[in-house]
Amino acid sequence: MPINLLRTAPLARSTMAYVLAGGRGSRLHELCDNRAKPAVYFGGKSRIIDFALSNAFNSGIHRIGVATQYKAHSLIRHMQRGWNFFRPERNESFDILPASQRIAGASWYAGTADAVYQNIDIIETYNPEYVIILAGDHVYKMDCEHMLQQHVEQSADITVAVFEVPVKEATAFGVIHVDENDVIVDFVEKPANPPHIPGNPHQALASMGIYVFNTRFLIDQVRRDAADPHSGHDFGRDMIPYLVKYGKAVAHSFSRSCVRSRAEAQPYWRDVGTIDSFWEANIDLTAVVPQLDLFDHNWPIWTFAEISPPAKFVHDEQGRRGIAVSSLVASDTIISGASIRRSLLFAGARIHSYVFVDNSVILPNVDIARGARLRNVVVDKGVRIPEKLVVGEDPELDAKRFRRTDRGICLITQTMIDRL
Repeated sequence: MPINLLRTAPLARSTMAYVLAGGRGSRLHELCDNRAKPAVYFGGKSRIIDFALSNAFNSGIHRIGVATQYKAHSLIRHMQRGWNFFRPERNESFDILPASQRIAGASWYAGTADAVYQNIDIIETYNPEYVIILAGDHVYKMDCEHMLQQHVEQSADITVAVFEVPVKEATAFGVIHVDENDVIVDFVEKPANPPHIPGNPHQALASMGIYVFNTRFLIDQVRRDAADPHSGHDFGRDMIPYLVKYGKAVAHSFSRSCVRSRAEAQPYWRDVGTIDSFWEANIDLTAVVPQLDLFDHNWPIWTFAEISPPAKFVHDEQGRRGIAVSSLVASDTIISGASIRRSLLFAGARIHSYVFVDNSVILPNVDIARGARLRNVVVDKGVRIPEKLVVGEDPELDAKRFRRTDRGICLITQTMIDRL
């Protein structure tokens, strides 16, 4: 059904975004020892959660609630610093909603639906006509207005955003079957043998963890789910299958609302939930024409912007030249007689003489001492790399000292360095 783009009042004005940001990020291992997955750094400047928040804000949704849970301090601090520009006098609001025993007998959020149930009173206070549920741990650019319009025009009880993925990768997602009108006829959470798109045996429709509801209907459903002792109180495992069976659930193709600049050929959505996928998505940004365009000023990724000096490159001698090729280098970074290739450096890095860094992601405030050689690594925030350390050239030695993936990517933390 075509979407009417000529509405005089955008539906986003009547919508609240509810961001689920309690993810533990267990497959990111030590990267999430001290932070939730949505708080993990991405792209040289941002945190993962900035993408969901920016999509809501850029879409015109200026009432936002963020449900936090696992090791939320750095996430909450980031949002307090970077997302404190909402003004009540402009009918804007930004609420951080930690699990805090806000209802009798409750403690941690038992599931994603329970995270909404425990904050019904806050949603009702703002009285939005619609609520869009967003996952706070994915990287993508999306204009939510298009999804809201489809939800209204098809009179859906729930609208679920979907993305085409290869069948072999669909085991990690909720997989959806639709009819010719995009009505969902079946939903299977993380199936061992994912069903494919009719007529396309190589692709499946995966749920993106993004849902639109009429507010009153959502509140009624999370209350119903909360009263069910057999429910896990989760959208994917419990509520969506129920609404597919007893209501009208509609699929929204991400290709219809994906925001793309001229440089972006295909819709881009990533769940950077493993060390390999996190490394790959960051390194992809160093391409001449990356799949994700962070230089698109028409759809900025808002974040906390520190006041800091520009990056600096020093020394120009044979074998001791400060250079970076095919790389992203953030502010307050000093590359002192070192060579950087196809890498991404966050703010505050100090890269000393005779260092070589290749195919690597360097998180904030890392210090790499003289003579070190790093290839195919992710270095956690604040790590001090000792002189002449070599990583990425001896797989057996790397696996003994660091967390090394099957693809050969090494995660380096300060605890690992201290054990050397």
